[in-house]
Amino acid sequence: MIPHASLARVALLFFGLLSLAHLVIQVLGPQAWSRPTQVLLMPALALVLVTAARRPRGRLLGLALLALGFSWLGDSAPGLATGDTAFLLMVGFFLVAQVVFVVAFWPHRAESVLRRRRLLLVPYVAYVAALVWICAPHTGGLLVPVLLYGLLLGLMAVLATGMGPWVAAGGALFLVSDSLIALNAFAPGLELPQRDLLVMSTYIAAQTLIVLGLLRRQREAPDREPARSR
Repeated sequence: MIPHASLARVALLFFGLLSLAHLVIQVLGPQAWSRPTQVLLMPALALVLVTAARRPRGRLLGLALLALGFSWLGDSAPGLATGDTAFLLMVGFFLVAQVVFVVAFWPHRAESVLRRRRLLLVPYVAYVAALVWICAPHTGGLLVPVLLYGLLLGLMAVLATGMGPWVAAGGALFLVSDSLIALNAFAPGLELPQRDLLVMSTYIAAQTLIVLGLLRRQREAPDREPARSR
């Protein structure tokens, strides 16, 4: 029987190689392999979480697994549709994933920039406000779902600051990754070089940092209780 730690290392190596292969495909092709490798990313990262976590996994890691599941749906479901329907499927499933992350991080909000070092909240608010200001005039009938997703994504990134530096960095990169998608969709004339590579590299890094940060948090303080908040 393979030791638990060895399984975790194998799972992490597989995820790393899969991520590298997907990013190389973004640059060199063949593009026919882009969707299949993308669809495998979140299950592979979930395998890392499952094999590396201590038992019991607890609330935080359980919700992280659920968020990865909805992220996988956000990656895969748009391939079954086209146009606005595909975009709405992506936004819808990732919106639910952000809700799950918000629910996971909310009990620890007293450790975030919502309560501590509140000046650090300013860049997050300014970033989301600027993104909405740029994109809103061109969203048409998608204004409400796009606005709701942007607000939830910003809230998730802010709450992630209370979960340790790795999760905070992951939340910020998630915000950057999805803002690149929004700018491509709703900022006419803006052409980003290697857009797909930028989006996917920041997305993969974001999810990886969140998962590894939560695993690190569990190892360092498995019985840690959230700070009390009013």
